[in-house]
Amino acid sequence: MSRRQEKVASIVRRVVGEAITQQLHDPRISPMTSITRVEITGDLQFATVWVSVMGSEGEQRTTIAGLEHAQGRLQSLLSRALAIRQCPALRFKLDESIKKGFDTLRLIDQAMAELDQRQSDDPQDPHSDLQSPGESA
Repeated sequence: MSRRQEKVASIVRRVVGEAITQQLHDPRISPMTSITRVEITGDLQFATVWVSVMGSEGEQRTTIAGLEHAQGRLQSLLSRALAIRQCPALRFKLDESIKKGFDTLRLIDQAMAELDQRQSDDPQDPHSDLQSPGESA
C-alpha cells in the first residue's frame, strides 16, 4: 500500500470509528463494534472497512446492515475529513479473525484440560522408570 493509501485508510478508520461510537444512533449497530482495518484500492475509489462485532451472528449481520444503511452519512463525514477530489466509496465486511482467535484459544484450553485430566486419572507417571544419563539404579 502506498503512503497516500495508508494515510487515506487511517483517516477512514478514524472517521468511521468515531461516527460509530459518537454520531450514529442506529439501534441495529452494536455498541461492541470496532474497525479492525481499512483497505483502500490503488485508485482511491473504494475503501473496504473491516468490522469486528462481538455478539451473535444475527447481531453481526444486523450491525453490517445498519452500517450499510448509514453509508451516505458516513460518506458525508468522510468527504469533509479528506482533502482529496473524490471520496472513496465505503464497503463494509465482517472481520471474523478475532472470533477465530478466541475459538482457537478455547480449543487449546480444552485440549490442555483434557491432557491434565488424563494425567490426573493415571497416577503412575509413564516416565518414572526412565533414568537420567548420570543416574544408576
